Amino acid sequence: MILTCDFEELTALKASIGRVLDAPGAGGVAAPPQVIADIEGLAPQLIGDLSVESLDELRSIERAVAFLLERTRIRMDAFVIHEHPAAEAAVLSYFEYAHLITFLDRTRRLGAEMAALIELMTGTPPNDDSARRFLFPED
Repeated sequence: MILTCDFEELTALKASIGRVLDAPGAGGVAAPPQVIADIEGLAPQLIGDLSVESLDELRSIERAVAFLLERTRIRMDAFVIHEHPAAEAAVLSYFEYAHLITFLDRTRRLGAEMAALIELMTGTPPNDDSARRFLFPED
């Protein structure tokens, strides 16, 4: 399946990933190792729309983007509080946040569609095994 990602979303994702992975220390941010691995797996895919073959792969993208969104919200809040709501950094961080939340929403909607298809085919909600096994072709 194709997870669409426009230029602004790609830019926001790359900027957020850069701040997380380029920070000093192990990933630079207090995050579970799985989330850091998810982010590292997402980074090289950010050249356009994403091809997602399984619900498991989509869940990895969702975990990464949810973490990036939370870090971006914290950053945006800090700019608003420490500078001014209309400060350039605050406004830019708002737009980054807005692009990430839009992309995360689209990711979650696609995940719900994939889960529904798996449930339709198996008669049970997807589990870790079926999320890996059921492959979705590109549309």
